[in-house]
Amino acid sequence: MYHTIIFLPLYNGLIAIINVFPWADVGVAVIIFTAIVKLVLFPLSKSSLLTQVKMKEVEPEANAIRSQYASDKQAQTLKVMELYKTKGIKPFSGVLLLIIQLPILLALISVFYKIVPSIHPEFLYSFISMPDISAKTHFLGLIDLAQKSFILALITAVAQYFQLHFSIATRQSPGTVVADTSTVGSMAMTANSMTKNMKFFLPILAFASTYWLIPAQFPQAASIIAIYWTVSTLFTLGQELYIRKKYLGKQ
Repeated sequence: MYHTIIFLPLYNGLIAIINVFPWADVGVAVIIFTAIVKLVLFPLSKSSLLTQVKMKEVEPEANAIRSQYASDKQAQTLKVMELYKTKGIKPFSGVLLLIIQLPILLALISVFYKIVPSIHPEFLYSFISMPDISAKTHFLGLIDLAQKSFILALITAVAQYFQLHFSIATRQSPGTVVADTSTVGSMAMTANSMTKNMKFFLPILAFASTYWLIPAQFPQAASIIAIYWTVSTLFTLGQELYIRKKYLGKQ
């Protein structure tokens, strides 16, 4: 079912883009393909991002509730959930996006692995023609996509850093700083510290993944995955900036 419903449509979709843009190398085709995937998933992403923004806005109220019911965790949870319900916030809306994106991501790894250095005609639908891409695995004529690339891995890390730097989830809302020594204050300080560390840890992880970890398992797909990761990250950043400006009037 996974192969038929997820893998084959994605594989044939990428090949179709290569057929439509015969001048493009595989890397450029992946950029176009990634943009299409992100646009298709945008309605779900928008819902998740709006939820993150709203949760940031009510964070001072949520912290006040946690402080008031610090000794009663059950009441604390119920009161916070009541606050979210009152504000029209669905805190678990992002779970659906994750459930949908995870199998797509896993399928994309297989798709990229089976397209470089050559495609597999047995995976093509009857109405998809077989393109000749054997000479177009050099991204912009500079980088061999059949091998790992330090430059692409570095670009992936930089893109990840900027996405986290401007991320809704990691931005501190006014009034979220707690200056006392209560449990809530300690939790807030710990969360802020983790957020700052994450902005540096995840870019390092992105570089290590695309330059060492992924090549160890999928050597032919490492550079393609780096391109996908970079474009997907930049799209996420653009979507977050769009959400804040368009729907919430924030910069």
